[in-house]
Amino acid sequence: MKYRLLLLLVFTTTAYLSASAQSARTRTNIDFNWRFHLGDINNAQYPSFHDSHWERLDLPHDFSMEGKYDSSNSRANAFLPGGTCWYRKTIDWNKDWTGKLVFIQFDGVYMNSRLWINGHFLGERVNGYIGFRFNLTPYLKEGKNILAVRVDNSKIPSARWYTGSGIYRHVWLITTDKIHIAHNGTYVRTPETTEHAAGVLLTAVIDNASGSRVPVVVTSAIVNKEGKEVAESKLPVLLDTGLNNISDSFIVQHPSLWSPQHPDMYYVKTVIEAHHRIQDIYTTPFGIRQLTFSPVSGFKLNGKPVKFRGVCDHQSISPVGAAVPDDMIHYRLGMLKKMGCNAIRTSHNPRSPVFYNMCDTMGIMVMDEAFDGWDHTKAKYDYGLYWNKQLPGGQVEWKKDLTDFIKRDRNHPCVVIWSQGNEVWGYEKELNVQKEIYEVFHTLDSTRPVTQAWADKKYLDIAGFNANGEQRDDLEKFHQAHPDMPMIGTEMPHTRQTRGVYRTMAAFNPWDKPYPWTRSKDSAKKAAAHYPLENLSDHEIFTQYDPRYASGYDNQTLNISIREAYKQVQRDPFFMGEFRWT
Repeated sequence: MKYRLLLLLVFTTTAYLSASAQSARTRTNIDFNWRFHLGDINNAQYPSFHDSHWERLDLPHDFSMEGKYDSSNSRANAFLPGGTCWYRKTIDWNKDWTGKLVFIQFDGVYMNSRLWINGHFLGERVNGYIGFRFNLTPYLKEGKNILAVRVDNSKIPSARWYTGSGIYRHVWLITTDKIHIAHNGTYVRTPETTEHAAGVLLTAVIDNASGSRVPVVVTSAIVNKEGKEVAESKLPVLLDTGLNNISDSFIVQHPSLWSPQHPDMYYVKTVIEAHHRIQDIYTTPFGIRQLTFSPVSGFKLNGKPVKFRGVCDHQSISPVGAAVPDDMIHYRLGMLKKMGCNAIRTSHNPRSPVFYNMCDTMGIMVMDEAFDGWDHTKAKYDYGLYWNKQLPGGQVEWKKDLTDFIKRDRNHPCVVIWSQGNEVWGYEKELNVQKEIYEVFHTLDSTRPVTQAWADKKYLDIAGFNANGEQRDDLEKFHQAHPDMPMIGTEMPHTRQTRGVYRTMAAFNPWDKPYPWTRSKDSAKKAAAHYPLENLSDHEIFTQYDPRYASGYDNQTLNISIREAYKQVQRDPFFMGEFRWT
């Protein structure tokens, strides 16, 4: 209900404007009525190609889920196939587009996508988790326009988990005037916040594609969740051609502070006027809250101590795979919220835009993770192969992806911590890479700390603990050695449970195999480092289950039980909380 309210509020904040003003910017979902062909095929990018025999479908779409399970397929991809495919979509010319700019925006395509409009190559995107858009304007014509998309996820495994394949997120058609707010072109922050007043800073990038300098008036108004205007500012600006940066500031009296208990949202409505005409209307949702991370007292939200009760969560949902309907995302978040979860780590990649919108309005904090690994592969054909790929203009793949990721998500109040990687083995030997990533985060967003899963040194703000924080005294010893470093459980505890499967005999392994330390020379020492697991009976009562499935009780784990792990969270004020795997 709160997510629907967000959509309603975004609409009602501009409802009083005239119809012509509202048409200055349009955003239309075009998920419906696509053509699809599984397999590669020649010349499918050209308008003359006949696709009437292709399958007709709606997006989002994960073609791997339509394949056959086979042991010859990669286990990482759930024994489902990858492949190459084509999508085509007919876009009818709209006379209202005359004199405007028309963009196509994809929220996510997995992976190696290449796009054409009317046979003209628009560009490509390797990363399957980052949204992207292209300008269609120069290539559109009256009548029928053919958009073609080639997707290549034929090299499997391309990750260590199920990725899905295809256009598995929403697609949008966006129109603007030639003077408009650039893509992801606003940045809102609240550096000084109390319950009495909040300072709000706005930076906006205006794209002037008119070909000449233009005087404009930029009006920005802050609107609360009831649609009431609480602050406003007008700036006269002389725009140069190309991109222009503007800055503004506001004071909001007696703000409603964002928190998981009260996820109150605000909206900055930015209106650009030139020549007595509205050129653009752009709404930026944001929240007013204060984040404090201390190596002594842990995490505080709006001045109050808060422990992260989080989970690590992959985006796919059986049986729809990666093409998860919005309602299912909302349902999953609602279940987690009811269970007492207040945070999610997006292991190990960016999520869809709708996920963050829902977390904003439902009150779920997010550790937003950009990458799994960096320039070395973890899976045979993963993103590490493309890390340093050179792009037009001299940029490299990882830096463009990271830049787009940060700019997309930095206005969301739910995002409280950035994660720059997960278990990047050997990162200590390439601190130059870590430093580059860290600096991009802090250049584009100065308001949030950066962590890294299973990393405790050099270029990060918060030490991240995975299994390296699950044995006796791990956390205390680190805190004593590094009293100035904040600490968080990025991936702990590692407990694995199967719904409906139970065992009364405890085990330090989900598959009932001997734990490695029980066979070592110093087994007694290593065993003493583990928290004990208690047997619930003298012998196993439930013998009917396949031993490969883990117990649903809290008595089968990698190092530490859920209860013992949370005792650590409650006991140590310097430890900010944990994100349970998985």
